[in-house]
Amino acid sequence: MIRLIGYLFGLASVLALCVAAAVAVYLHGVSRDLPDFEVLASYEPPVTTRIHAGNGALMAEYARERRLFLPIQAIPDRVKAAFLSAEDKNFYNHPGVDITGLGRAILVNLQNFGSGRRPVGASTITQQVAKNFLLSADQTMDRKVKEAILSFRIEQAYSKDKILELYLNEIFFGLNSYGIASAALTYFDKSVTELTIAETAYLASLPKGPANYHPFRREAAALERRNWVIDRMVENGFVARDEGEEAKKQPLGVNLRRTGSYLFASDYFSEEVRRQLIERYGDEALYEGGLSVRTSLDPDMQKAARSALQSALLTYDQRRGFRGPVKKIPMDGDWGVPLADVPALSDVPEWKVAVVLDASSDGVDIGLQPAKEAGGRVLGDRERARIAPKDMEWAYRSADPDRKSAKSPEGVLSAGDVVYVQQVEEGSNRYRLRQLPRVQGGIVAMDPHTGRVLAVAGGFSYAQSEFNRATQAMRQPGSSFKPFVYAAALDTGYTPASVILDAPVEFVAGGEVWRPQNYGGGSAGPQTLRMGIEKSRNLMTVRLANDMGMNLVAEYAERFGVYDKMNPVLSMSLGSGETTVLRMVSAYAVFANGGKQIKPTLIDRIQDRHGKTIFRHEDQICQTCNADRFAGQEEPVVVDNRDQVLDPMTAYQITSMMEGVITRGTAAGKIKLDRPVAGKTGTSNDEKDAWFVGYTPDLVAGVYIGFDTPAPLGRGSTGGSLAAPIFNDFMQKATANTPPGKFFVPEGMSFIAVNRTTGMFALEGEPDTIIEAFKPGTGPADTLSVIGMDGYAPPEEILRESPQANQAVTSGSGGLF
Repeated sequence: MIRLIGYLFGLASVLALCVAAAVAVYLHGVSRDLPDFEVLASYEPPVTTRIHAGNGALMAEYARERRLFLPIQAIPDRVKAAFLSAEDKNFYNHPGVDITGLGRAILVNLQNFGSGRRPVGASTITQQVAKNFLLSADQTMDRKVKEAILSFRIEQAYSKDKILELYLNEIFFGLNSYGIASAALTYFDKSVTELTIAETAYLASLPKGPANYHPFRREAAALERRNWVIDRMVENGFVARDEGEEAKKQPLGVNLRRTGSYLFASDYFSEEVRRQLIERYGDEALYEGGLSVRTSLDPDMQKAARSALQSALLTYDQRRGFRGPVKKIPMDGDWGVPLADVPALSDVPEWKVAVVLDASSDGVDIGLQPAKEAGGRVLGDRERARIAPKDMEWAYRSADPDRKSAKSPEGVLSAGDVVYVQQVEEGSNRYRLRQLPRVQGGIVAMDPHTGRVLAVAGGFSYAQSEFNRATQAMRQPGSSFKPFVYAAALDTGYTPASVILDAPVEFVAGGEVWRPQNYGGGSAGPQTLRMGIEKSRNLMTVRLANDMGMNLVAEYAERFGVYDKMNPVLSMSLGSGETTVLRMVSAYAVFANGGKQIKPTLIDRIQDRHGKTIFRHEDQICQTCNADRFAGQEEPVVVDNRDQVLDPMTAYQITSMMEGVITRGTAAGKIKLDRPVAGKTGTSNDEKDAWFVGYTPDLVAGVYIGFDTPAPLGRGSTGGSLAAPIFNDFMQKATANTPPGKFFVPEGMSFIAVNRTTGMFALEGEPDTIIEAFKPGTGPADTLSVIGMDGYAPPEEILRESPQANQAVTSGSGGLF
């Protein structure tokens, strides 16, 4: 018997050794191709890029996996406790694999065998780190063994806190949210430090299966799972029992954070920054690199730009009449359901979508669009309101020439029509009818001294159209290009008092005859350069460009950045080329800052995920700015290394001439500011584009209005009548709280009274004079010399008004004086 027992024991030992050898061989084979767990030490997960305004306010976030990395020290103990209770209560005690938990899971799975239930897992947090970072999610024995081996190795190489940090920053919470910091923002719009017990427990329940505990589609299951986590937190001593019971009584309270742009009215600006980041660093850096971008956006100016542009576009559009409802919906049931499906304008919260319930001569009864939760269910009561006849009178006129105009609301709308409406005053039940304008436009505001772009509005609504007309639309600037022609002239010997003939002219090229005309026709005879800008004379500008040569004009246009390569033909002197609002504003900034080259920027600084600055717009040098202490040294000097692209005196002369545009010229009466302002109107052929670009000593802005597919805006739709009022509206708001400054006058300039028409010295008491700025060595002419005056005799009134002209008149093709 003893011999038999010894025999069986020996056999069992041999079998055990064989099994052990087989297991060892298996484990050796599995271990040979294990991934290198040391990569965890250099873990850099995809992190959200965040865009901030100039005042630090969050504008937008971009990510493929929405994640904000948090070091373990920044994660509250309560948050850690919730996840330990939900996932691995023995985390700080086991060596990577929880043998007790594994045994318990095996027993449960044996009991559930054949029941169809999903097998219960026993993965520790360490095992989940191994799986998520280093292995696939395959449900195989090999993967589970590799996971266990890696877990033991990870535990030996890293601290428990490091492993928990990796886990909490990597796990998926649903709704494209990765990591606890992003989840707190996504689900509750809070930082992790602000989470309550109930909110923390809900987030801790999600890693098991975010879709299974969706806050709206699976609310009951989500509450059950959350309460289970709270019970585990109480059981493990992390939360007092009374606190746990109180937390279980609370609703889920999920408050989903909006995506995209977070700062009101900043959508066009944010999108332009996004495009520039991709161009500079590529898609991967934007969506995974965790960049921190500080932009130049001024939120208050941005709101002012949006308001000024939207108001003008609406005014223009409503004068053309009503084009009909957005759509029509059936009214034989609950109108709130189909109405809730009509897209609202997310960036125009002042407007609401409404359906017409009844229309009569007394007004229109409307139903306002009800709210709709993320799960798709329509919420709330069906709110009703009213449009009074006087709040929709503009719509009586039909924009459709085949449809007659109406005399009352019932001739405009009928039951089932879906329209946009805006509350007349806050708290009232009275609304006015609105419609999306077809005409569009763009506006840019910039600091002329630094090139920092402070505001960009690229259209009426980003939700309506993402195309940015301020930075992307190539449009003809029309007469707003003329200051560059005149700047080239002033830089090459002409003066503001030089006289050019304003009379019909024709040019022949390639067998074709070109006869430019002034806006509105007509001509005024000899006029000074100042008058040419102030009154925006096309004939004078073409003669001046022809006298100088278009190659010189093209050189200046390219130097200012209006065009990359300008075709040097005469028609280009009248702004027939195509450029953007941003380029025009940048070019005018050179006039405003005394002739310094400007590099427009929407981005002040970019930092990588580690906080290292990888881009900074400001590149001026200050070698003595970082002194350790004050020892009586001179004040630091900032070296301005920007190129001087225009004589500062020329810049002032052009500024002075464009001040005349505001006071006496094509923008007279349109700009009403309590400070010096200069600018120029622009209207392209057939009135397809209306422009105004102007500046104060510290702010430059440009506006254009036009249809996306260029078409006439209508007779009288000029830069002075359409664009200049937008500039005025914006500037009044943008400069409301800033002290007025003065335009810089370079030393050495002379100020002399001249006759406004002849440009010659004005005699004492002579009418129609103006104080003109001259560079050293120049001044008013002693004799009247008119550029382009071949065969032309001055009108009698000129000779009568100017005794000097009576004394000496010279005629010729040109003359610089």
